[in-house]
Amino acid sequence: MDAFYASVEQLDDPELRGKPVAVGGSSQRGVVSAASYEARKFGVRSAMSSVIAKRNCPDLIFVKPRFERYKEISGQIREVFYEYTDLVEPLSLDEAYLDVTENKKGLPSATLIAKQIRNRIKEKTGLNASAGISINKFIAKVASDVNKPNGQKTVPPEEVLQFLEDLDIRKFYGVGKVTAEKMYRLGIFSGKDLKEKTEEYLSEHFGKSGSHFYNVVRGIHHSEVKPHRTRKSLGAERTFNENISSEVFMLEKLKNIAEEIERRLEKSKVAGKTVTLKIKYSDFTLQTRSKTVNYYIARKELILEIAKELLYQEKMKNSVRLLGISLSNLNTEKAVSKEIDKEISVQLKFRF
Repeated sequence: MDAFYASVEQLDDPELRGKPVAVGGSSQRGVVSAASYEARKFGVRSAMSSVIAKRNCPDLIFVKPRFERYKEISGQIREVFYEYTDLVEPLSLDEAYLDVTENKKGLPSATLIAKQIRNRIKEKTGLNASAGISINKFIAKVASDVNKPNGQKTVPPEEVLQFLEDLDIRKFYGVGKVTAEKMYRLGIFSGKDLKEKTEEYLSEHFGKSGSHFYNVVRGIHHSEVKPHRTRKSLGAERTFNENISSEVFMLEKLKNIAEEIERRLEKSKVAGKTVTLKIKYSDFTLQTRSKTVNYYIARKELILEIAKELLYQEKMKNSVRLLGISLSNLNTEKAVSKEIDKEISVQLKFRF
């Protein structure tokens, strides 16, 4: 979907149409969740500080997010997908992979199917969507950004290699800012440059990702569209109105976050073994600390106990603007039993 959250707000409020809109908080500590294309012209982007966004675009209009509304429309969009195929792998509320090799309409052209789906979404929701069509998920994902907004790009088999060779390395899905800068230092600026490197060379410089880069630039990506995508982690985080420098105050914030995670875990009926503490400092540097235990946990007391241990693992280098906790290594097949959780709680009480 094109600028999904912001587009929904413009759809529901005609006064916002054609104007630069940012979904998120407008306070000194606020962050942009999504920006309309009118705002993007001024350099406003998601995850940007609201202060910087307002500086870039003085006429920027901030709107509070309404996730229930976004979920409602996301459900309508997925209904359209299922008109064509049951092989739908959602990535988020506004994005999904579809395998239309065999489709319910019996259409021979994936390009035609993408066009029909985009038209159906427009008819049903009033919103614009873009699409990428190709032989695998990686290339389709990259192609989906080529003709945004409200467009689509097809990369047929015979054009795949040339398409990837001509691609700016920053356009490769999975290559973030840090990786792109590292590639620049190694003289890799395009897909063609990447293709010239051996698999051994890429593995030496990029670890496990090296083999991935070696394959995808050659059009090789074997990941299938998985209709029932398994959740890999669950978490929550909070940005504070004022920076915090005392661990005592941080513990109180972590307690609230742990309570929120417990609610989400209960709703999702999952538990996990790995607790990760996320710390964003006042200078915007980010740090994560993790610990894995040999049993599944889902209770706030257990999550908080491990988060507390991670907090005191090393001294804070600066004041903190954001704290987050996530739980991964999940038991997604069945919820952890109450008996085991209860037993672990008793053990922790003895430790106190």
